[in-house]
Amino acid sequence: MYNTLGHGFLESVYSRALYIELRRRGFRVRREVTVTAFYEQYTIGHFRVDLLVEGRLALELKAGRVTVPEDRQQLQNWLRASSLLLGLLFHFGTRPTFYRLISEKKPSRHPAVSAGSAS
Repeated sequence: MYNTLGHGFLESVYSRALYIELRRRGFRVRREVTVTAFYEQYTIGHFRVDLLVEGRLALELKAGRVTVPEDRQQLQNWLRASSLLLGLLFHFGTRPTFYRLISEKKPSRHPAVSAGSAS
């Protein structure tokens, strides 16, 4: 996908293209999914994942010049506060990179995705 588009587009363009490519390959993918964050058994907030693959893999996309440590920390915090266990941070910069993050906690019994999520 990046080889076709190259560098310089907005994050939303990469998100749509990646969505199309993953669907084309047979994955169940949803865009801009609302995920609930928990503290113990209490709901403490909601955040949006750029793409959710197969209901369990969070994809966060960045298209700026560089990534900063806070980008990875944000995704790690989302994983820790939700029932999601795995996340990928994609950076579509001049040199595309990605980071794989694994939740630092045991799986939760809480649902990861709110009912009102987008497709």
